[in-house]
Amino acid sequence: MEPRSNLKVFFIKLVSITFAIIIIINVIYNIFLADKLEVINNLANLDKNTADMVKNKIRNEIKSGLEKDRILSEDDAKLIKKFIEKISSELKK
Repeated sequence: MEPRSNLKVFFIKLVSITFAIIIIINVIYNIFLADKLEVINNLANLDKNTADMVKNKIRNEIKSGLEKDRILSEDDAKLIKKFIEKISSELKK
């Protein structure tokens, strides 16, 4: 084979592999990341009215939680207690 022919085959393979990689990255982005980035983008673009509505909703949930006798179930309370104890023991090291 001529060197010119080898160079032509090399560039054809290079362009083919480059397009394949671009297509694979695009598919991966669309399948896995696009939905998550859309949610993050929506959260980042909150206007003042939406932010106030979210704040009021959080306040109402906190108030309704404080009116209850128990906020957490016993299992949740035990789990959180163990988690806090583990974190505090790791921080003491």
